[in-house]
Amino acid sequence: MTHAAGPGRKTKARSNGKAAPPSTLLYLMKQVELAVRSELDDLARPAGLTALQYTALTVLERHPDLTAAHLARHSFVTGQTMADMVTTLLDRGLIERHRDPADRRRLVIALTPAGRRLLDRLRPQVSALQSRMLSPLSEDQATELRHLLELCRQALRTDTG
Repeated sequence: MTHAAGPGRKTKARSNGKAAPPSTLLYLMKQVELAVRSELDDLARPAGLTALQYTALTVLERHPDLTAAHLARHSFVTGQTMADMVTTLLDRGLIERHRDPADRRRLVIALTPAGRRLLDRLRPQVSALQSRMLSPLSEDQATELRHLLELCRQALRTDTG
């Protein structure tokens, strides 16, 4: 038995006949994150990548010449996890380290041509995943969702870098 919980929403009735409260937005967002990560793992695995490695490569595509610490923050992993990832991606020739032109004392990380080719190869599959995720939404709803999520991200941002 279900009960309406607002326009188009349903909640399951508990055994005592009362409606269970709807899931929190935080819970729903985590569920979406986990589903996306699982799908990304499945897409990236044949290329020898994990979803986290794929994410790090896409971050470097958008923000070249990051330090490992900045790459870790932008990729949502710890410094130690990023250190292991950098070693793996360096060994595969997908990234390179070089001196920061703005500060020759710092080493920064960038994509190699092989890393770019791998991202280009995966891009259609990742785009199809995003399209599938957004398929229940109209184009206007998808645009609004992007805007609203960006507002949420900005409200919680602790690192402006």
